[in-house]
Amino acid sequence: MTHTLYSKFILGYMLFGLLGFISIATFSSKVTNQYLLKQHSESLYDEANQVASTYSSMYHGKDMNLSSSYPELVKQASYLNAQIWIVERQGKIVANSAAPNPGGKIIDNFDPTSMGNKPYTIGRYYDQFSYDVLSVHAPITGNYTTYGYVVIHLPLSYLQTEQDGILNIVYMTAAVIFALSLIILIVFTKTVYIPLKKITAGANEYAQGNLTHHISVNTRDEMGYLAATLNYMSSELGKMEEYQKTFIANVSHDFRSPLTSIKGYLEAILDGTIPSEMQEKYLNRVITETERLNKLTQGMLTLNSLDSKGYLNRTNFDINRVIKDTAASFEGTCREKNITFDLTFSDNLQMVHADIGKIQQVLYNLIDNAIKFSPLDSTIYILASSKYEKIFISIKDKGIGIPKDSIKKIWERFYKTDPSRGKDKKGTGLGLAIVREIIQSHGENIDVVSTEGVGSEFIFSLPKSTNL
Repeated sequence: MTHTLYSKFILGYMLFGLLGFISIATFSSKVTNQYLLKQHSESLYDEANQVASTYSSMYHGKDMNLSSSYPELVKQASYLNAQIWIVERQGKIVANSAAPNPGGKIIDNFDPTSMGNKPYTIGRYYDQFSYDVLSVHAPITGNYTTYGYVVIHLPLSYLQTEQDGILNIVYMTAAVIFALSLIILIVFTKTVYIPLKKITAGANEYAQGNLTHHISVNTRDEMGYLAATLNYMSSELGKMEEYQKTFIANVSHDFRSPLTSIKGYLEAILDGTIPSEMQEKYLNRVITETERLNKLTQGMLTLNSLDSKGYLNRTNFDINRVIKDTAASFEGTCREKNITFDLTFSDNLQMVHADIGKIQQVLYNLIDNAIKFSPLDSTIYILASSKYEKIFISIKDKGIGIPKDSIKKIWERFYKTDPSRGKDKKGTGLGLAIVREIIQSHGENIDVVSTEGVGSEFIFSLPKSTNL
C-alpha cells in the first residue's frame, strides 16, 4: 500500500501527540510527586518543631501535662489535614489528635533514630495505619534531655489528590496546546499539501500529453513559484509541439514540390513524353530543383547548428571589405536585372569583432532578398556607419515591400510573405530565420523598416573591435 506524504504527516503528527502525552504524563507525575513530597515534608517538619517547642516548656520532671494543650493540638491537626501524636521515648502514645484518650498505646520497636538524616518516612508507621502515610518527627527536649517526640502523619491519599489536581491542569494545558497545534496542520494542508496535490495532478496531465492543463496555485511562495514554472514549461512545450507540427508540415511541403517536379520530369523523359531534343531543357530543371533541395537541407543544418552553444569563431575584420566582396559575388545576377549597388561607409576602415563566415552569410541572404524583390533598373543601397561602440549595417531596396501584417512573421522559419510561396519559387523561407539567429547569437539586434510598394530596409549591428 502506498502512503501519501499527507498520510505520513498525519501519522507523524498523531505519533507526536501520543508520545508527547505519554512523556508529559510520566515526567510530570514523577516530578509533581517529588515536589509535593518535599514541600509537605518540610512544611510538616516545621510544624512538628513548633509543636515540640510548645510542649518542651510544659515538662515538670518526667511528667507531661497535656490537658490544656490538647484542643490546640486538634486545631493544628485539622489545619494540616493530618494526625499529630505526642510519643514518649519508649514509644508510648500520650496524645493523639484523632483520639481524645489514646489509652497509653505503645508502638512496638519505636526508634525514630533509625530514620537517620532523612526528615520523613513513608509507609504504615510501624503498622499503626492500614494505609500509607507521610510521617515526620521532631524531638521534645528540655534540660538537654529528649523526653519524647512530636509525630505528624499525613495520608498519602491527600498528596495523591493534590497531585491529581496539578496533573489535571498539566494535561488540560497539554491538550489545549495540542489542539492549537492543529493550526499548523491546517496551515500545512492549505499551503503545502493542497498545492502539492494540484502540482502532482498537473504533472500527471503533462505526462499524458495534456499540455493545456493549468495548475491553479497562485501563492507567492515556493509552491506558487513551482506551479508557475510548470505552467510556463507546459506553455513552452505546447508552443514547441505546435512549432514541430508546423515545421514538419512546412518541410513536407517544401520537399514535396521539387520532388514531385523531379519525379514528373524524369518519368516524362523515360516514357518518351518529352522528346529527346527537349530532354536537356528538362534535365536542367531537374538540376535546378535538386539545387533547391540542397539549399533547403543546408539551411536546416545551419539553423540546427545555430541552436547549439559556442559555435561562433570570432575574429577582428574590416566589415567594409566583407560588404564589398559579398556585393561583388552578385555581379552576374545584378547584370541580368540591371541592378546597381550604392555602397557608403562612414570610415575607410571599420573593424568589427564577429564570426566572419556567419556575417558573410547574413549579408548574402539580405542582399539576395533585396535583389530578388527589386524591380529592373533599380539601386540597392548598403550603408555601414559607426556609432558609439557599434557598427550599423543597412541594406535598403526599392522593391515591393513587406505587408504590415507580415513584418513580425518574416523571421519565422519557412514563412513566405506571398501565399503562393513567393515570386521566387526557389526560396526556402529559412533565409531571414538564419539571419536573425546569427545576429542574436552575437548578442546584437536586427530590425526591418518596410512599406508596400516603396521598399524595405534591414538594419543590424555588430560590436566594434577593441584591438585596432
